[in-house]
Amino acid sequence: MMIILGSIVVLVTIYFLIKRHDARLVLLVSGIIMACLAGTPMASLDAFAKNMINGGLIQAVCSVMGFAMVMRYTECDKHLINFMAAGLSKFRPILIPGVVFATYAVNVALPSAAGTAAAAGAIFVPLMMSAGVHPAMSAAAVKCGTYGSMLNPGLSHNPFVAKIAGVSVMDVIGFHYKANIASLVIAAILITALAYYKKEHKGYKAEGLEAEASFKVNYLYALMPLFPIIILILGTTGIVPFFKMDVPQAMIIGAIASFAVTRKNPVKMSNAFFDGMGKAYGEILGIIIAAGVFVSGMTAMGLVKAFTTAMLNNPAIVKLCAAAGPFILGLVTGSGDAAAFAFNEAVTPHAAEFGMSPVQMGSMAMLGGTLGRTMSPIAGATIIIAGIAGVNPMEVARRNVLPMVGAVIVGMTILLM
Repeated sequence: MMIILGSIVVLVTIYFLIKRHDARLVLLVSGIIMACLAGTPMASLDAFAKNMINGGLIQAVCSVMGFAMVMRYTECDKHLINFMAAGLSKFRPILIPGVVFATYAVNVALPSAAGTAAAAGAIFVPLMMSAGVHPAMSAAAVKCGTYGSMLNPGLSHNPFVAKIAGVSVMDVIGFHYKANIASLVIAAILITALAYYKKEHKGYKAEGLEAEASFKVNYLYALMPLFPIIILILGTTGIVPFFKMDVPQAMIIGAIASFAVTRKNPVKMSNAFFDGMGKAYGEILGIIIAAGVFVSGMTAMGLVKAFTTAMLNNPAIVKLCAAAGPFILGLVTGSGDAAAFAFNEAVTPHAAEFGMSPVQMGSMAMLGGTLGRTMSPIAGATIIIAGIAGVNPMEVARRNVLPMVGAVIVGMTILLM
């Protein structure tokens, strides 16, 4: 009976997520309801309190978002994007895949799909349209690259999986980066092929929509968004042992370097950093906390045990669930976060029982949820980029179906090797 009731609550939860109700509220309420039905209401509240002080996640996520807000305040992000746009405009035959790769690189440095869509889209969409690319295809190319954040140590999923697996954040990224890059290459090839097949790679006449040709790029400014990532990579790989440090330290150094280069108001820069930290806790960690409450409710109802037992009895479906489950939920809800966090909290700790490592299973759930969200017509980034291009979000999503399906197949194949 408990399994049936719990399953009904989960289905209702998915329904409300699809209807785009606030994910934090939906997951929180669902978790509390399930815990109450199971007769252990405090289980959900204990999970809430426990997840509020998740040290590793708080440090990485909040510091990265604080740095991202500093980049926005100093406008260093604009310099990086315009620098990339200037280079791409000289190579029009590879404009579409070039924009995909450039957007991906921006998203590595600025780990917010919606923020990247807004910042990169404002530059790359006019650039592509002025080169004759169809508006919907221009938007789809930018959207196609909005999952570079998976290579950022501060992306909440990376420290989340690292904590479950008992390894460092860079170990997690070191495991899945090849699959990410390979999936990106496939996505770029497929969306370019689709543009040529649909004859949307040239011929469009843009009216009054042009790239910021007059924007003067400061190369030091353009380097600043990448500075902390460079420090972390050099330190972790041992190329420069002195740079071996954790994410928060790198982000603070990056913010200080940005101040030294831009000479912006230090008070406003400090406010931007701490505003970003607060926003990260409320919007990103809020989902993680709510997902923890949701999983505690499922655990109290016996759903997690039943799901795990079913997979133990049918190990062949585990790998499919890890990939397809978060991908489908990311597609229908517009957010890969809730699905990936819930799956990783409930199932990934038991990865060894299915013949997989926690890092492997967690990476599959991360990539699946992220690619599903990248393909979703109701994702915030899709809506933003469609608005910039002046097209329907569904038109953007339709053009990303083939690239994202190809990306998930290639990415998952590599992660399973």
